[in-house]
Amino acid sequence: MPKLKTGSECCGCSACMAICGKDAITMQPDAMGFRYPVVDTAKCVECGMCERVCSFSDAYATPDNFDEPKPFGVRMKNLDEVMKSRSGGAFAAFSNWVLERDGVVYGAGYDEEFNVCHRRVTTREGRDTLRGSKYVQSDMTDMFRRARKDLLEGRWVLFSGTPCQLAGLHSFVPKRLHERLLTVDIVCHGVPSPAVWSDYKRSLLKRPGMKITGVDFRNKRDFGWRAHKETLTLEDTNTGVRTEHTSDLYTHLFYQHIMLRPSCGECHYCNLRRTGDLTLADFWGWERTGSDLNADDRGLSLVLVNTPKGERIFNDVAGEFNLIRPRMEDCMQGHLKHPTTLNPLSEKFRKEYERHGYRYIARKYGNFTLSYKVRRLAGRVLRKVRRLAGQ
Repeated sequence: MPKLKTGSECCGCSACMAICGKDAITMQPDAMGFRYPVVDTAKCVECGMCERVCSFSDAYATPDNFDEPKPFGVRMKNLDEVMKSRSGGAFAAFSNWVLERDGVVYGAGYDEEFNVCHRRVTTREGRDTLRGSKYVQSDMTDMFRRARKDLLEGRWVLFSGTPCQLAGLHSFVPKRLHERLLTVDIVCHGVPSPAVWSDYKRSLLKRPGMKITGVDFRNKRDFGWRAHKETLTLEDTNTGVRTEHTSDLYTHLFYQHIMLRPSCGECHYCNLRRTGDLTLADFWGWERTGSDLNADDRGLSLVLVNTPKGERIFNDVAGEFNLIRPRMEDCMQGHLKHPTTLNPLSEKFRKEYERHGYRYIARKYGNFTLSYKVRRLAGRVLRKVRRLAGQ
């Protein structure tokens, strides 16, 4: 029987499931909703392919990468496109390039209940459903196999995802098919619990007939690019009335690093040896470039060009961008240098969530507590003092 990785050794990319020709492996959720491979011993022929395809290690392959990424600060010239996107709209430009060639785009979207899952799209309208930050680990289902089928048919494929997902994809897809595969990874903070996300959504549906019709994990429209407030649109199906619920409760739990997948604390990809042809991120620290391109706080993307293929496509779409060419040292965000440090209470959080449920952990670890409110008030006072001191 194969010895598949578990716990913090498994990132949940699903490559082992996809490679199994006997369909002996399924990805099963734990109490936090994180999926891990489970082997049906009655179907398994012990071929070892699932063990060989696993790339969650320091030995992941990046044979085509430049010695160092080529960084750019990017914003689309079309401001409507910028406002539809979380940052500067770079993903739209790269995905348009693929769609214009009758290609296929894969990325994190939503199902009908706003669970986060990877989706396959072939139109710009479909692509727009993949825009924006999603602070939940995405369910991959059969996306690796579908991408391979598209490549076998000679189509261009853009596959976007976390670095661990793309490492798994590269390992799964035969090298001979990589010519038309454009991979786009993100600078990842870590992936939060799908189960907590589901419970958070349910907690907002207070009356029969209520449903969620929209999710924005970072509401740039109302609060600007820097803000991290989630807004969910709720509809009363009995009356047709829609309301918006905005808070930072889920965001608060996320940034405590208390509900991340255990493997995120041991991530092998938090460095400049990127798994994508292109890397996308918010360009935090753009002020160091001396540019005023993002003075309006509408958003700016950091793009790292990692391979000759990525560079060729970047150059093809560069005319759609306003660009900054920063130094690499001006772009070195924390997760380009080291993994997230998991909260030491993560295991306690998991056990209490499993034992007592969502409402208990929301009250105990959420932003309702007196200590949180005191820290928040102290932070506001400190920022005001610093502003006055700088005048």
